[in-house]
Amino acid sequence: MAPRKKQKDERFSVGGAIWLSVGGESFGGKARIELLRALVREGSITHAAKAVGISYKSAWDAIDRMNTLAGEPLVARSAGGKGGGSTHLTAHGLRLVERFGQIDAAHERFLKLLDDESIDLSHEFSLLKTVNLKTSARNQFTGTVTGLHTGAVNDEVELTLPGGARIVAIVTRDSTQALGLRIGITAFALLKSSSVIVAADIRSVKISARNQLHGAVASVTPGAVNAEVDIALDGGGHIAATVTQSSLDELGFVPGSRATALFKASSVILAVAA
Repeated sequence: MAPRKKQKDERFSVGGAIWLSVGGESFGGKARIELLRALVREGSITHAAKAVGISYKSAWDAIDRMNTLAGEPLVARSAGGKGGGSTHLTAHGLRLVERFGQIDAAHERFLKLLDDESIDLSHEFSLLKTVNLKTSARNQFTGTVTGLHTGAVNDEVELTLPGGARIVAIVTRDSTQALGLRIGITAFALLKSSSVIVAADIRSVKISARNQLHGAVASVTPGAVNAEVDIALDGGGHIAATVTQSSLDELGFVPGSRATALFKASSVILAVAA
């Protein structure tokens, strides 16, 4: 019986590497830090170069370059004595190696989160889920701050979603400063489904609700008292609303029905990644 061919893995995966620079000039990445680690273990450039598989000249050139860019020596050489000379990392060099290891570990964890959560093209990408932010709010949106109007007590913050829809939130001036909200940064909008009002047709009606997101009903989940209406927004993404069963009967919503989600700017909670 012929051996079964190994099935090719056609799944997308996420990769990346940490690379340091100083003043816009390339300092190096994991390979150069590994050379410094080898130097700690081996005690000489000759043995460190051999351990990482490069020539002595390449190792010395790399160390010389790192020493120059770092502003202060990372590697120092001591004069020979009875036991001969030695090469070692300075306190600055040891701190750099330790800090790079911490950053690289965090980077690897983040890459794994991205790989686990973002590549399934059949589902919406959720940065909130990727950064592991847990919240009880049913609706979670990621966008860019595109408007910021300050007031004496409260500020009005406009968030533009990837599909072009906009969400406006009212937050206190203290919250704006504490979150570091400014034009161009990424922020998250959190909204309870109970704060969303659903309308079937508002084209001829003037409404005071600051936020109006249009779309089509994707699904309706009935309950004993309340029902959940999931709306697929025109620009992409979804919003969920909790409505009474009697309201649902009056609206006559079925999958495909046009709907508008309405909510007050004061009902929106903003968050940023720390």
